[in-house]
Amino acid sequence: MTVAPERTLPRTVQERAAEVAEVAAAHAERTDREASFPVETLAALRASGLLGLLVPVADGGLGGSTADLLRTALRIGRADVSAAMIFAMHCQQTAAVLAHAGPRLRAEVLPELAAGRLYLASVTTEAGSGGHLLSAESRLRTAEGDLVVDRFAPIVTGGAHADAFLISMRGPDDDAPGRLSLVYARRDQLEISDSGDWQPMGMRASHSVALRLAGTVPQDQVVGGHGGFSRIATGVFAPLAHLGWSACWLGAASGALSRVLRMLRDPAGRSRSALGSELLLTRLSTVRARLDTVHALLWRAERVVAEGVDLSTPPRQLLLNALKITAAEQCHAAVDELITAVGMRHGYLRDSPTRLERTLRDLRSAALNYSNDRLHLADGRLALLDPEVRLA
Repeated sequence: MTVAPERTLPRTVQERAAEVAEVAAAHAERTDREASFPVETLAALRASGLLGLLVPVADGGLGGSTADLLRTALRIGRADVSAAMIFAMHCQQTAAVLAHAGPRLRAEVLPELAAGRLYLASVTTEAGSGGHLLSAESRLRTAEGDLVVDRFAPIVTGGAHADAFLISMRGPDDDAPGRLSLVYARRDQLEISDSGDWQPMGMRASHSVALRLAGTVPQDQVVGGHGGFSRIATGVFAPLAHLGWSACWLGAASGALSRVLRMLRDPAGRSRSALGSELLLTRLSTVRARLDTVHALLWRAERVVAEGVDLSTPPRQLLLNALKITAAEQCHAAVDELITAVGMRHGYLRDSPTRLERTLRDLRSAALNYSNDRLHLADGRLALLDPEVRLA
């Protein structure tokens, strides 16, 4: 009798995410201490196929959705929010290529993404711009029909380890600082120098060093055409940034709450825990409510983006901005409240198994990562454009 070979089922996206999260957790303490890039986690992302999560199956990828991206970021964020942000921002760059790159560039890039050979980084900040996404002074030049890139960026997440970059610059003939182009450039097309100086309070494993990039690329590596970056930013970059970042932060805060609850429920330590304390129970309730609020807003915003509607309208812009602001504020506040709830020993010390100290440092950056103050100013103007208060 012939026994049929056992069939191995394909791993689900969440199984892949759990494997990557396990690797991230194993190295997170060291990469935070050293402020070093999580190379082991990137290797796991490559091997898992998750760098090609959004790439269509027909092009060799996993054919995942924005919802898959968010669930993966949430899962990895529980282990290491820096690693989750690296993944989410790579997916943001992938989505821009998918939506706006020309046929030749897609044919080159998509198989590399699907195979895990291409980690994409974003070069969209510029010294003196105040973090404004749609403003730049650096300009592309032309030479023998090609484009000459010479760009300095004060912050490039994972840039020292990226295989390629999406770089925003003014076009050769664009005089307006706000009329920008987005250029794809492989590492082997550039000369890259980095500062190597990265000693932040939190998000230390993101290794967001300053880079100077200089080189020459063909004209067809402009993504979305010259002057098209504003459209890409509104339709892809900003929505996926706010969704992806918020999922990472929610993952970090959810992981923190889970670790605290497991500690409190551990029979070995339960006698030392005042589980009947009304103050403790009230704090736990408040933390859970903060996270449920962010969770609800995250998935409401995801549904709006998934509908494929025009995201430039005031109600939808307000919703996406509210998600980012709320996630940044409430996830940080939740972890801060947990520290107060469990006290000095379990909340404040760096070697606590709750890892609240590291999580609080990481989440302090959330309100600064495209400043909440800037978004509030934009939202005030957008609110004036919607006197009927149409909720998205």
